[in-house]
Amino acid sequence: MIRIVIENILLFLVPTICYLVYTYFTRADAKDGAQALDDAPLIWLFVAGAALVLTTLVLFSSSSGGLPGQSYQAPSIDKDGRIEPGRIK
Repeated sequence: MIRIVIENILLFLVPTICYLVYTYFTRADAKDGAQALDDAPLIWLFVAGAALVLTTLVLFSSSSGGLPGQSYQAPSIDKDGRIEPGRIK
């Protein structure tokens, strides 16, 4: 559960991190991180982060898994040494 929370927090922070990296390399006066955040478009960074998290949650929730009663068969190696991929039976 903590992994999911950390992943969502990192996804939320991706636009801000990208903005800070961009300003660090493009502005000569933005070498101070606090100054870069003072001038940052925080509302747009918040909206972009929230949209990224919501899009990810919607895509993962709509991905098809197995139906109730089906079981997952893990990948295995057959007699000839070939790897058979995992599947839902």
